[in-house]
Amino acid sequence: MKITDVVALQMRVREVEDVFDGTQDVLIVEVRTDDGLSGFGEVVSSSYVARAAILAPRSGGGRHGLAEIVRGMDPTDTQAVWQAMYEGTAWYGRRGLAIHAMAGVDVALWDLKAKAAGKPLYRMLNGSARSRKIQAYASVLWGNTLAETEALAREFREAGFDAVKFGFGPIGTSTAGDVRMVQAARNALGDSAALLVDVGRRWNVGRSLEAATAFVPYRVGWIEEPLHPDDLEGYARLTAASPIPIAGGETEETVAQFRAYLDAGLKVIQPDVGRVGLSQALEISELAKHYGAKCVPHCFGSGVNTTAAIHWMAATGGDLVEYPRRMNALCRELAIGVPPIVDGFVSPGEAPGLGIELNKLVARHYEYLGARPTALV
Repeated sequence: MKITDVVALQMRVREVEDVFDGTQDVLIVEVRTDDGLSGFGEVVSSSYVARAAILAPRSGGGRHGLAEIVRGMDPTDTQAVWQAMYEGTAWYGRRGLAIHAMAGVDVALWDLKAKAAGKPLYRMLNGSARSRKIQAYASVLWGNTLAETEALAREFREAGFDAVKFGFGPIGTSTAGDVRMVQAARNALGDSAALLVDVGRRWNVGRSLEAATAFVPYRVGWIEEPLHPDDLEGYARLTAASPIPIAGGETEETVAQFRAYLDAGLKVIQPDVGRVGLSQALEISELAKHYGAKCVPHCFGSGVNTTAAIHWMAATGGDLVEYPRRMNALCRELAIGVPPIVDGFVSPGEAPGLGIELNKLVARHYEYLGARPTALV
């Protein structure tokens, strides 16, 4: 079996808001083979630039996209393909967007590899793994008002979620305002549900400690990404003093970068398989165990990324996964077969690979016409 083509399918909602919402434009990778099998992955990055990194034609030594590198390779040798992509993009990659694009290809290869073996993806990642329930937390942006946040919290509780994370939005304006927003979420969630707070990299160490202390009465499970991702010294100071666990790492893409976060004392690291790929995600999970930290996927895109994260957690013993709850079609309807929420938990499916297909009607309706991909099969 050989790779014959790599398709980069870019989709975008009609009205894009200036908010941190990764479900507004989506880049899905499909790796095709000469025997008719294909696999899907998702790139979590700037979809426009990442698409070029995949499809760029050969134009001299080291100046070519991922499709040119992997075409003709054995798709089941995920390690060899990863190494070929890493070396083949060294002129413009080794970090950042090139790794993100590689991650989408890598997830698609694992999906394809599991399909070829007739196994669900989580068992392909770990042959001894068994299907089990994994807690899912609803993930959404803060409401613009206290009333909107309360309404969202009640909606998620009624949908069966026992854990909710709010992020970005108006949080970070003032400690008093932030406390009122957290209090509103807690009041609407009730006493038993977990409440997680994502700050969106808006604070410094002093502000983070002030807020963490003020949040204690509201039983916040973690404070996510309060600092700039480059401020590892600040994270070391913060994690040593904060009364609430600190989470982070969604912006990173290499094992070495996650080791640096763990060295800085983070209790929860949050790789995104659409930025690190499944091959690296397996290493990062083991690294977190070595440090006594939790590895919880970041995923705020389509159901392709969410499903890959669920299989990864099932394979590695993870007990929590992010479940985005934005209302648009790319988040909710693009992928068919995404594991559903049942009493606040999800379980990986037993179909080969990820067990999903793309909804072609949705894909075609939201296809970004400024960068038309090869048609779906």
